[in-house]
Amino acid sequence: MKNKLLIIGDILSIAIVTFIGFATHNEADVSFIPHMSAVFFPLVVGWFLLAPWFRLFQDEITHDARRLWRPALTALFVAPFAATLRGLILHTPIIPVFVIVLGVTTALGMAIWRGIYYFLSRR
Repeated sequence: MKNKLLIIGDILSIAIVTFIGFATHNEADVSFIPHMSAVFFPLVVGWFLLAPWFRLFQDEITHDARRLWRPALTALFVAPFAATLRGLILHTPIIPVFVIVLGVTTALGMAIWRGIYYFLSRR
């Protein structure tokens, strides 16, 4: 599969953003893995549901610097879905500020990763 690196990088990007989010709240030890999973897995599911729809695995998108905004936009759409799924998993309310922060940080993480991928793929 030619997009294997891209897919692995997307998953790692979501994992890193999730870990950093928990670390900023001093919740990065092993006991928080279930809560981290309740954020990580909905983000991954949402990402891989929407990313193909936004054509984020097609060469004309991944190899065009003018389209690096697309992964960030996709992440902003994924965040409400992921936060809703997280709320259902944890039986907790969905806090709007959490959805906004989740969307912005995921968008930033994806934009950085996809930018790195773009520069690596140019070689």
